Amino acid sequence: MTPQERAERSAKAMWAEDHASQWAGMSVVSVAEGRAVLELTVARHHCNGHGICHGGVIFMLADSAFAFACNSRNQATVAQHNLISFLSPGRLGDRLTATAEEISLTGRSGMYDVKVTSQTGQVIAEFRGMSRAIKGQLFDEDAAS
Repeated sequence: MTPQERAERSAKAMWAEDHASQWAGMSVVSVAEGRAVLELTVARHHCNGHGICHGGVIFMLADSAFAFACNSRNQATVAQHNLISFLSPGRLGDRLTATAEEISLTGRSGMYDVKVTSQTGQVIAEFRGMSRAIKGQLFDEDAAS
């Protein structure tokens, strides 16, 4: 199995059980080893009392992209901790894209940067996630062959 096939099968297995990201209205655009791109269109129910996209929704989008990137090798992986900086507001109707890139993977610990941008390329947020591999896989590679 190639790394790309593994990343795609991992994403498919994760997406099937990721009810939170589905509920929020996200979609997986692409995955590769150590990389993932997810999108979300800001709807009215995503907006806060200021009429802009709620920071928790932006965080959730970035966190989901991070999750798909760090699980792309079919090794169950969870977040250790994350940090986000909000740079510009997301607005109703914006199509937000979260692009997660692996920065480092050493043993069971990984570091990922996620950039959230609008459809115009404006940077909405920068997110850094630290991951930790745990026991288990997303799918049985022997059965998938």
